[in-house]
Amino acid sequence: MVQPEATIGVPAGSAKAPTAASEPVARGAVAPPRKRLRRWSRLALRWEGALVVALALTVALGAVTSRQFLTASNVFSNISLLYGELAMMTLPMTLIIVSGEIDLSVASTLALANSLVGYLWVQHWPMPAVIVCVLATGVACGALNGLLVTRVGLPSLAVTIGTMTLYAGISELVLGPAIITSFPASYTSIGVDPVPGTAGLLSYSALAYIALAVIFALVLHATAFGRSVTAIGYNKEAAQFAGIRVKHVKTMLFVTSGLVSAMAGVLYTFRLSTAEANNGTTLVLPVVAVVLLGGVSIFGGRGTMLGVVLAVLVYCGLQSALLLTNFNSNALELVTGGLLLLSVLIPNGGELAARARRLGGRHLKGGL
Repeated sequence: MVQPEATIGVPAGSAKAPTAASEPVARGAVAPPRKRLRRWSRLALRWEGALVVALALTVALGAVTSRQFLTASNVFSNISLLYGELAMMTLPMTLIIVSGEIDLSVASTLALANSLVGYLWVQHWPMPAVIVCVLATGVACGALNGLLVTRVGLPSLAVTIGTMTLYAGISELVLGPAIITSFPASYTSIGVDPVPGTAGLLSYSALAYIALAVIFALVLHATAFGRSVTAIGYNKEAAQFAGIRVKHVKTMLFVTSGLVSAMAGVLYTFRLSTAEANNGTTLVLPVVAVVLLGGVSIFGGRGTMLGVVLAVLVYCGLQSALLLTNFNSNALELVTGGLLLLSVLIPNGGELAARARRLGGRHLKGGL
């Protein structure tokens, strides 16, 4: 009698043939992540498409409310020049929030950099040495944040609230009530003059932002490091089991944030031609608002650099349009606050609802 062939690697007679019922189970174990990935991809595309529409509406609103909105002088002075440093700080913030953390000390790091530029300059340091020292200080500020989060195990929200106050306090100690304005024109012109060959549209800070945006987009979407950042934000424990050096990756993100914030602080000093202890300390909420408006999930694990770039354009265009209509400058904070709430509620509405349902289910079980 011809015996049936045994399954390779399994004793004859003990192997069970796959059944129709078993195949869906095997596929079901893999399908949910794939379905979530497809759902997130569709959501990202829809949100970025919505941002394109929002940008078009913002341009239309600006053009209707003021004839100056679409002029080269307005694009340079009220958009490119005023928001270049803010836009720069959104880039590392994007990666940090995608990883499931947050850095609220970016504006204070900028302010500390601004104070150091002024202090070291009046101590007769050459400007190249001043810039190197300031950038190194930014790296140290970011490293402190990263070490407290990854090595000590403190939550990034609490850590960076503390260092936000700490760095602002150091800025006050470094410069005190002094206001430094004696910077050389060869450097301050970098802050206020357009980049040659850009038709008077781009400032040096905006050019730096464009270059950094390309680099950060490639890192996030086309490198193993960027995939590690997303994996950490999606599920930190799974990322650790996959061999990702979670602590190292997060520390590098905070260091990068400190470096870029210090760089923004140097350009901020040159643009204002002034070093003052509290310069730029109010920029933290706009930075977070823009990143979340770009569709980056506050829970981590989701976000695109394209969405953040579009959100920068929407935010800057809206602010410029309001300024041209003589909108009360003190009320501009209402716009930032409103955008912050909308950018949290709309892209993350489904996840917030799911968390609320899970929390409600736990309470219900506990009551029973």
